[in-house]
Amino acid sequence: MSTVALAVGQRAREFALLRAVGATPRQIRRTVATEAMLVAPLAGLLGLVPGVALARWWFDGLVSRGAVPEGVELDVGPVPALVAVATCSLAALAAGYLAAHRPSRLRPGQALGEASVPAGRAGVVRALLGLAAVVGGVVLAAVAAGLSGENAANTALGVVMCFLVATALLGPWVARVAAGVLGLPLRAGAGGTAGSLAADNARADARRLTSAITPIVMVSAFCGTMLFIQSSVGHATGEQLRAGVVADHVLGSTGRGLPAATAERAAEVPGVEAAVGVLRTGAVYRSDGKLRSANALGVSGDPTRLPRVLDLGVRSGSLADLARGTDTVALDAALADRLGHSVGDRASFWLGDGTQTQLTVVATYERGLGFGQLILPRAAVAAHAAVAYDSQVLVADAPGADRADVAARLAKLPAEASTTGAATVVGLTVADRAGYVAQTDRRREAGDWANSVMAAVLGGFAAITAANTLVMTVLDRGREVALLRLTGATRRQIRGMMRWEALLVAVTGLLLGGLIAWITLVPIARGLADAPPYVPPGTALPLAAAAVVLCLAATALPTRALLRSRPLAASGRR
Repeated sequence: MSTVALAVGQRAREFALLRAVGATPRQIRRTVATEAMLVAPLAGLLGLVPGVALARWWFDGLVSRGAVPEGVELDVGPVPALVAVATCSLAALAAGYLAAHRPSRLRPGQALGEASVPAGRAGVVRALLGLAAVVGGVVLAAVAAGLSGENAANTALGVVMCFLVATALLGPWVARVAAGVLGLPLRAGAGGTAGSLAADNARADARRLTSAITPIVMVSAFCGTMLFIQSSVGHATGEQLRAGVVADHVLGSTGRGLPAATAERAAEVPGVEAAVGVLRTGAVYRSDGKLRSANALGVSGDPTRLPRVLDLGVRSGSLADLARGTDTVALDAALADRLGHSVGDRASFWLGDGTQTQLTVVATYERGLGFGQLILPRAAVAAHAAVAYDSQVLVADAPGADRADVAARLAKLPAEASTTGAATVVGLTVADRAGYVAQTDRRREAGDWANSVMAAVLGGFAAITAANTLVMTVLDRGREVALLRLTGATRRQIRGMMRWEALLVAVTGLLLGGLIAWITLVPIARGLADAPPYVPPGTALPLAAAAVVLCLAATALPTRALLRSRPLAASGRR
C-alpha cells in the first residue's frame, strides 16, 4: 500500500496536466484504479509461486523438528491463494484511491501550482491521529504487561503496529527533529560539502525523509520485537534452569519416556540419596473470563526430597506439603498473584483429559518459567496425562559418594523398570547437571526456529518495502540532481550527499525502531519472564548492519542511474 501510495503521489504533475486539459476527477481516479487492477492481480499471482515454495520449506522444517504431528500434510488449496490475490488487489486499489483523492479534486490551475511547489506542513488532524496512536500503543503495552505466554506475545504485535502508525502519521515532525539533531555534525563540517548538502536537504524536505524512514522503522521494530521477545524468554528460562537444577544426575530417554518405577529403581542404587521422577503435562485455568493453559509437573517419590534435586525458589509455604495428598498443588508465584491465590486457598484447574479438580495451594515458587507453573504429586496427574511416562528422573548423590561411580551404576539400571508389567527403559541416557541444561538449551533453540522464520519473513517484506521506497524517492529527484550538477556540484559530491542522507535515514530509522521495540519489550518481558529484555549483540548488530547496508544499496544504485543522464536533459523531465 505504501509503495502504491508513493507512486501515485509522485505523479502529481501528471494529474495536474490531465486536469488542465479537461480530465475530470472521476476519470483520474478510474485511471489509477485501472492501473492498480492491472498490476496488482498479476503481482499477486507471481507471488504465489515463492509463497507455496516457502510454505513447503517451512512445513518440512516444522515436521523435522517435531512441531507438527505425524500424518499432518500441507494442504495447498485454491481458497488461500484466491484470498491472498484478492487482498493484494484490494489493498493496491484502496491505496491508489486514497492517494489520488486530493489531486483529482483540485482545480486545474491550483493542481498545476501545487504540483510545482513542495507540500506544506502536515495538518492538525494528522497530528491528533498520530498522538492517538501513541496513546494506544502505551495502553496496549500496559495491558501486555499483565498477560502471560502467547497472549502477551500476540499483544506485542498490536503495540508495534500502534507505534508504527504513530511514526507514519507524526513522521514529518519526527523527521524534521531527527534531521536537525543528527545533521548538526554534518553542518559543522564533519561530512564536508556532501554532508552539509545532505543535512540541509533532509531538513528542507521532511516529508520525503519520512517516506524513507518509516519502512526502516518497520524493519527494526518488527524484527527486533519478535526476535528479542524470544531471546528474553529464552535467556530467563535458561537462567532459571541453571539455577534451579541442583541434581547431580538427570536420567532421560530417547524413546517415549521413563516408566513410573524408574525413580524408585534409581533410588535403590548405592550412593543415591534422592531420586524424583518428573512427568510433564498441562493444565487449564480460568482467568479474566478466559481459559488459559499452563505447564505442569507431576513429581514422584518423597516430596521432602524435592529440594535436593530442584531449587524452585520457594516464596511461601513448603513443597513437602505435597505429601498431604493428591489434591495439593504448588503454584508459580506469578500465576498465584494473577489468580489471587495464596497458601491454603483452593484453586480450580482442568487436567490433561479435561477433568476438573479442586486443589489446595501448599506453596508458591519463583522459577515457574524454567520448570512449569504447577507442581503436583504424580499420582494426581498420571491418569489424566496423554503419556504417563516420566520425562526425566532427577538424582542426587549421597554425601561422600563418587559421582562417576554413581553415574555408571545408573546407566546400568535393569531394563525391566516395572514389577507389574513389561515396561522397559528404552534408550536410557544419563547426563550431569551441565549436560542436561545444555540439552534443554538446544531443544529450546529448535523450538524457537519457527519464530525466527516468522521474524525473517516479516523483516523480508519490510525490507522490500524499504528498498522500493528508497529507490522511488531517489529516482524522483532527477530535477534536483540535475540542478545541483548545473550549479557546479560534482558527481562525487552528489553521491556523497546521497550516502550521507542514506546514513541519516538508517540511523533515524534504527533509533526509532529500537525505541519502539524497547517500549514494547520492557512490559512484555516483565510479564513473561519477570526480567528485563535480553538483547544479544550477535542478533542486534547484524540487524542494524543489514538496515544500514539496505539504505546505502537502495540509494547508491538509483543515484548512479540518475548521474548517467545529462543535466540539461534531466532538468527538463518531470
